[in-house]
Amino acid sequence: MSIYVGNLDYSLEQDDLLKVFSEYGSVKRVHVPSDRETGRKRGFAFVEMETEEEEAAAISALDGAEWMGRTLKVNQARPREPRRSGGGNYRRSFRF
Repeated sequence: MSIYVGNLDYSLEQDDLLKVFSEYGSVKRVHVPSDRETGRKRGFAFVEMETEEEEAAAISALDGAEWMGRTLKVNQARPREPRRSGGGNYRRSFRF
């Protein structure tokens, strides 16, 4: 299981999240995605903890909490949806 953390300040660093989530248990991994072209953080992150109980405690305590001037959105991360191909396999029928 993984935790989604949204509405984050763009100046946030991984260590900031590590400190906050460590209060609820052992953090296995923190991932703060950034834009490929600009390198700017995207305003959300994913946190993985050792147990589901620790993750549940963190979600319960932090969802809706104010941190760094923002109201956090914290919930269980959904599985990534497969991306549609943007390639040349698109066909369209025309009737004239």
